[in-house]
This record gives sequence, C-alpha cells and structure tokens, in this order.
Amino acid sequence: MKKIFAVLSILMFTTFAVFAQADLQPLAIVKLNKNESITLKQLKIRCSAYEKQIGRSLTVEERKQVLDTMIEENLMVQSAVKAGLSVPDSSVDQYFTQSMSQSLGVNVTEKELDELLKKQQGKSLDEVLLEQTGMNRADYKKHLKNVLLMQQYVIQKNQAEIQKVAATDEEIRMAYESNKSSFVWNDMVKILLVIVKKGSDADAARLKCNDILNKYNDKKLTAEQVVVQSQAENSGYQAGQMVLPKNEAAATGIGMSLQNFIYVFTQGEGFTSDLSETAEDFRFISVLKKYDAKMLGIGDLVQPETTVTVYDYIRANLTQQKQQIYMNNAASTLAKELHTAENVDMKKTGDALNKLLDWGN
Repeated sequence: MKKIFAVLSILMFTTFAVFAQADLQPLAIVKLNKNESITLKQLKIRCSAYEKQIGRSLTVEERKQVLDTMIEENLMVQSAVKAGLSVPDSSVDQYFTQSMSQSLGVNVTEKELDELLKKQQGKSLDEVLLEQTGMNRADYKKHLKNVLLMQQYVIQKNQAEIQKVAATDEEIRMAYESNKSSFVWNDMVKILLVIVKKGSDADAARLKCNDILNKYNDKKLTAEQVVVQSQAENSGYQAGQMVLPKNEAAATGIGMSLQNFIYVFTQGEGFTSDLSETAEDFRFISVLKKYDAKMLGIGDLVQPETTVTVYDYIRANLTQQKQQIYMNNAASTLAKELHTAENVDMKKTGDALNKLLDWGN
C-alpha cells in the first residue's frame, strides 16, 4: 500500500511540474533592446485581471489581443529605455498615492492607505491589489513605472504635435451648455484650522494651542499671521486657510464628524470655536467667510478664492482629453511600427498558440 501511495505522489508531483513548466514557457520574446520573454503565466495573470473587471472569461481571440498588447507595451518600454528615458521610483510612489487618493476622494499616504483598507475591508493593500489586478504592490508599481515610461516616450516622439492640440471656443461653449446643470457651487466655507500635536507633552500642547487661540481672539494675530508663523521652523503647530464644501469627505479630511462640520456652517462669519481635543492633538477652527450654493455662469470662478473660471476649467479639461486621445493614437501607431519580426520572436503561432490560449474557465 505504501508503494502505491508513493507512486501516486510521484505522479501528482510530476503532473504539477508539467503544468508549472507549461505556464513558464515563453509565448514571445521581445528583443528590440534586450531579450525579454512574455510567458503563458504572465498572460494568464493579465487576462485574469481583465476577466474580473468585465465579469466573464475572455475568448481565445481576445487573449491573443491581450498578448499583442503585452508585446507592444514591452516594445515601447524597451524603446524608451533605448532613447535614454527613465522614471525615478519616487515619481512612481507619488503617482501611486495620488491615483489611490483620487479614487478614495481623500489624500492618503501609502501607509495610511494600507491601514484604511485593513480597517474597512480587513485586507492589506497587497491583498486588494492581488484581487483586483493579479499583481502585488511591487509588481503593480513596476507596471506603473512602465506606463509612465511609455507616456514619456510618446510625448518625446510627438511633443510638437501634442502642444498644438487644444479645445476650440465652440467646443468649450458647447460643453458648458451640455453640462450647465453640473456647474454649481455647493454651500462652502473658508476656515482657519489650527492644530497642535500632543507629542510627548500633552499639557504643553494644550497651553500652546490655547495661547494661539487667545491671541487670535484678542486680535493680536490675524489668520494670515497665524498661518505664516506656523511655517517657521520649530513652530510647534500646523495652520492653514481652506475653502471646503459641505460634505462628509471634507469633514473627514480635516478630522471632524459630519455633525460638527455642519454645525460650523450654521455659524456666522467670524465665529471661532473653543479649544477642542482629539486623541492626537488640540485644535480650534474659525469661520472666515461663507459662500452660498449657486449656479455658475461660464465666466464665474469654479471655486472661491481662485482665479480659474468655468471657461478656463472646461478648456483645460477638453484640451487634456483631446491630447490624451492623440497620445493614445500615437502610442498605437508607434507600437504597431515596432511590432516586427525583427523585434519580436513569436514562439507560438497558429494552432499551437490557440491551443495554449484555450485554457478553460
């Protein structure tokens, strides 16, 4: 009986090894600047991410298209490196946190993002990325780095043409008329927020925050002076003026409950709160100005305390969209030009490739 189990174990291990080896076999080798293989396993990971997004399995033809995309991405990245382009890791980290913050609607650091996901979903950032993209954090950042490299390469090759792409006056006014109802001011408030971290001496922090509050209330310090002095080295506190809309995201962004934030909106201009305490700091808030909700004309400011009009805002966004479309088309053209037998060695084609890509659901 032991011999039978031993034989079965060997057969199972051998079968697993065969499948693992099959997944590692190269489907194509990109060799424009260096030899770089695209394996069946890499293709499966990319296809799995797409399938999760669309909620169905990809067909063999669609998997071929994904393979072509991966080949052309590698060609573009190799071309960018060959052209002397590079992207520092710090830029990748910044792009990563910015994109994540934008999706959440609140600015977060990478560490804060990890903690937020663990609190909300009970999963780490790596686990969430693996579920959504099939890549862990390191692999996902490597992918982002390649994306940024490709963007640089396309811009370098088409810089003059891209700069000529711009929204016309007619397009801007048409976009405004088509979306007029979306151009509104919500109720907003301009505030002064002062925060003194407790650190290792909570009593000293309380005294400092109370001192700033008293000087502000006694008109010995203006809001502007409070902010300027906070920026001095070793000031010991943080302060800023900001215009915020009446919503939960804004309240969360400054560490307030929505209920307390709405209470601030019920107060008149010039209202200054008492000193309040949180687990980490002491703080106070002052209402500098209030703005009522209203519909915006095309010449109105998009947001108070700025110089950007609705016209400017639409022009910038339309121009960016048109430039992105131009860049996408330019990238596709560049990739197709690079996708030659000289630069790509296809290891599997025809029926052999079809068979490998038909891996079932």
